[in-house]
Amino acid sequence: MRGLNAVLGAAGLAVFLALGEVVPRLGLVKEAYFPPTSRIAEALWDEVADSAFWTALGDTLTGWALGLILASCAGIVAGVVISVVPYLREATASTIEFLRPIPSVALIPLAVLLYGTELRSVLLLVVYASFWQVLIQVLYGVQDVDPVADETARSYGLGTWARIRHVLWPTALPYVMTGVRLAAAVALILAVTAELVIGAPGLGARIAVAQTSQAVPEMYALIVVTGLLGLLINVGARTVERRALAWHQSVRGEVAV
Repeated sequence: MRGLNAVLGAAGLAVFLALGEVVPRLGLVKEAYFPPTSRIAEALWDEVADSAFWTALGDTLTGWALGLILASCAGIVAGVVISVVPYLREATASTIEFLRPIPSVALIPLAVLLYGTELRSVLLLVVYASFWQVLIQVLYGVQDVDPVADETARSYGLGTWARIRHVLWPTALPYVMTGVRLAAAVALILAVTAELVIGAPGLGARIAVAQTSQAVPEMYALIVVTGLLGLLINVGARTVERRALAWHQSVRGEVAV
């Protein structure tokens, strides 16, 4: 089954690339706006051979990784504290629901005002967007804790930290991993967006420069790189999730199938 899925995926990608080559050649779209796949591939090769490209890639990955780590740690800690402290969840529910829908891009003027085009501007946007992905999942995970198991732990005299470790955390971990996986994708989107709009160093800034200089193939080549990064991040996050939850029924069932 996995082999068949891989073949079908490769076939779908090959058809997509072929269409990207043929459609501009036939004049269905203007090559000036959408160059053929071969020209994009040539531009991608030129980018890979440029040391400035790797510097920009490193800047983007740095902002992504630091932002994801900060958001994940803050989201996990905040979610556990809000869930464990009595009445704190009720007290913070309206605030969370008010802040969570605010788009991170709306904070771009604030980020520029505070930090200019520095890495901290990117981190501000990445952390804000990714934090909610983790926090909400942690809250859902803690809510899913079996009350019978929690009461049993209390009856055996387990303290707060012991209950968190042996009862709350195993139940919430699948939700935490889902939140981190979603946050990883969101963090990449916001890192590139911040670089594109603010002008912070990274792939987004190079995309903006290619756009303004009418280097269309190079622009699409850099966009392809961001797409590949997203794919690799998603595959890596799913791999880590499966390994971390090898004991969980959902992963055992997936492996069995």
